[in-house]
Amino acid sequence: MITALAGGVGAAKFLLGLVRVIPEEELTVIVNTGDDIELYGLHISPDLDIITYTLAGIVDEEKGWGVKGDTFHCLEMLRKYGYEIWFNLGDRDLATHIHRTLLLKRGLKLSQATKEICKSLGVKANIIPMTDDKFETWIETDAGLMHFQEYLVKRGAKDKVLGVKYLGAETAKPADGVIEAILNSELVIICPSNPIVSIGTILSVKGVREALRATKAPKVAISPIVAGMPIKGPADKLMKGLGLEVSAYSVAYLFRDFLNIFILDYMDRNEKEEIENLGIKVILANTIMKTLEDKIGLARLVIEEALPRK
Repeated sequence: MITALAGGVGAAKFLLGLVRVIPEEELTVIVNTGDDIELYGLHISPDLDIITYTLAGIVDEEKGWGVKGDTFHCLEMLRKYGYEIWFNLGDRDLATHIHRTLLLKRGLKLSQATKEICKSLGVKANIIPMTDDKFETWIETDAGLMHFQEYLVKRGAKDKVLGVKYLGAETAKPADGVIEAILNSELVIICPSNPIVSIGTILSVKGVREALRATKAPKVAISPIVAGMPIKGPADKLMKGLGLEVSAYSVAYLFRDFLNIFILDYMDRNEKEEIENLGIKVILANTIMKTLEDKIGLARLVIEEALPRK
């Protein structure tokens, strides 16, 4: 079994390549839920949906989220009723959120609801939310404290970041199977996701970081930062707000207590020695996944470097 820690579009792209290198049923994906938000009375889990839709083959590849070919008639009607519409949810996408919310109201845990959704969509990988407990990422900005989705989507990440708060981190427990997946895995992969609000959230859940230190599996991370910029998303603004240099080195530094191998883009080869000084093996590669072949090639490289006989 291979376990991946994931959140967002970069992770989904990598996982699409990975399931073409290994059998999908051998993959467990622990997904960030710090982005979760309630809108229109519905429980929205953006990262869970991006990963699920991608592995189900129905994601809108151009946007990287939502369902391809979706329509937005429901939101148009809600706008007529006077609702503030700032978070785009297509009609098919809304069906997922309605289904999830109804399952939760029936008493199912988020992890159980996720399994039901995956089963219905034909996803064979074991997708697990990092926690079943309430957990939200909030951003401290010069315009005030706001939910991450409000910062990113509603306000376009334009506000200066002063800090990041993980609300619920002190009490949130890992969902069933999270710790076991890490401890019993052949390999743990940290996907090329935002190190603060995708991977950082997962690492803040009690017991996760300790399990990563304890597992005998090799731990490999793929840099989400290339040439001093994130491939997608506001990682640069968040890292600057926390006093971190926007670099692949900073990402490796954040994971230095458990990481064995770091996949660094060719464009950042000048950081190789500095990262190796952290005690981490560095592999140079093309980490910008423009095509399916790129995704498969990167996934194959990770497997060959970490599990050379697999």
